[in-house]
Amino acid sequence: MKIVVIGGTGLIGSKVVANLRQKGHEVIAAAPSNGVNTVTGEGLAEALAGAQVAIDVANAPDFADEPVMSFFKTSGRNLVAAEKTAGVRHHIALSVVGADRLPDSGYLRAKVAQEALIKESGIPYTIIRATQFFEFLGGIAQSATDGQTVLLSPAYLQPVASDDVAALVAKVATMAPANGMIELAGPERIGLDDLVRRYLAAKHDTREVVTDIHARYFGAELNDRSLTPAGSNPHIGSTSLQTWLTRA
Repeated sequence: MKIVVIGGTGLIGSKVVANLRQKGHEVIAAAPSNGVNTVTGEGLAEALAGAQVAIDVANAPDFADEPVMSFFKTSGRNLVAAEKTAGVRHHIALSVVGADRLPDSGYLRAKVAQEALIKESGIPYTIIRATQFFEFLGGIAQSATDGQTVLLSPAYLQPVASDDVAALVAKVATMAPANGMIELAGPERIGLDDLVRRYLAAKHDTREVVTDIHARYFGAELNDRSLTPAGSNPHIGSTSLQTWLTRA
């Protein structure tokens, strides 16, 4: 089966590509660096020709409110149009658990807009909403740092390893479209403040994490339901925080 992975050279995409190739599929790792650009449309038609499945795990280069919305809307429209021409039978996209619960976040508003384009496209689809990746902990800490202090909410997250995300995306690519959403989370519920505290300790980083219930996470104030699965039966990754920290 021919499968095109948009964002196929990134953190998740490269792992999805490797996983699917090991299973014997013909996989195109599509990215601007190899001539496929979903914003300009360059190379899309050629990459998608003959593809049965398209997987979109691309991310915006700029997370500011207007650029990120423009990226996901433009990329989404171009990708859907090219998939219709190519006769793609399954569109898979990676989104974020809780995206529709945090409208104060410009990034999550853009992901909701991307999801709406997919639902309205008429192409059979599966949207995989994943929780925060362990690999993003450094960036989360940096975004909340002021001097030697990291100000963070104690709201629960259920973070997941990128390996577990890629494994589920690859599995879904070989299944029938859900025409709906599925959720993926890690095996542990951990307060955001404790999560980053453990990460910094493992890295021997001396910054101090200070707990503030009103601290904002990329523009949004959190509660325990904001970024944890809403459904009763989410997919659960196998990698714990401690296992990931040991490997990292």
